[in-house]
Amino acid sequence: MKLFKPLYEKALVWAAHPQAERLLAGLSFIEAIIFPVMPEVMLAPMTLARPSRWLRYASVSLACSMLGALIAYMLGHYTFEALRPLFDSLGWLPRIDEMVGKLRSEVAGSAWGAFVMLVLAGFIPVPLKIFTWASGIVGVPMIAFIPGMIIGRGKRVYLLTGAIRLGGARAEALLHKYVEWLGWAVIALLVGVVAWWQLRH
Repeated sequence: MKLFKPLYEKALVWAAHPQAERLLAGLSFIEAIIFPVMPEVMLAPMTLARPSRWLRYASVSLACSMLGALIAYMLGHYTFEALRPLFDSLGWLPRIDEMVGKLRSEVAGSAWGAFVMLVLAGFIPVPLKIFTWASGIVGVPMIAFIPGMIIGRGKRVYLLTGAIRLGGARAEALLHKYVEWLGWAVIALLVGVVAWWQLRH
């Protein structure tokens, strides 16, 4: 079953749009709150088309993700109980409740624990919105939330655009060719990380 390649090819169409940078900004913003498609899928083809702008594209994505993350944090903090039925209908509630429990245990120790968890979150394909809402619900201190989110998301977007900048068309061609395998490998990695986390706790 092909899942990731069609999504990637759709992202290529978005990346070729005359307003691609604005689309990237909007996608980065809304993904941090509710949208299911990660903005990284637009970054590779955009960087390939204009390699000199790799730093700009990554920075736009990160800045808009952070703005969306702060809004999601506030929504989680002030409106979560009222929105529980909506999240339940979307199927998000179990994952949010699980993340809330883990963040609470980390914050109970220190803000440092929450910071480390948010930084590590950038390595796994759990949707950003799960972390942003859960952080707001728990009340993760801003001194941990903001730097943790900047590093966690930032390393993903800058590493991706930097790799495409250095690798050029060859790197993008390899990504296009193997995106299906990579997508399922990431899912397998996520399952392994979740299993390891459950055993650890």
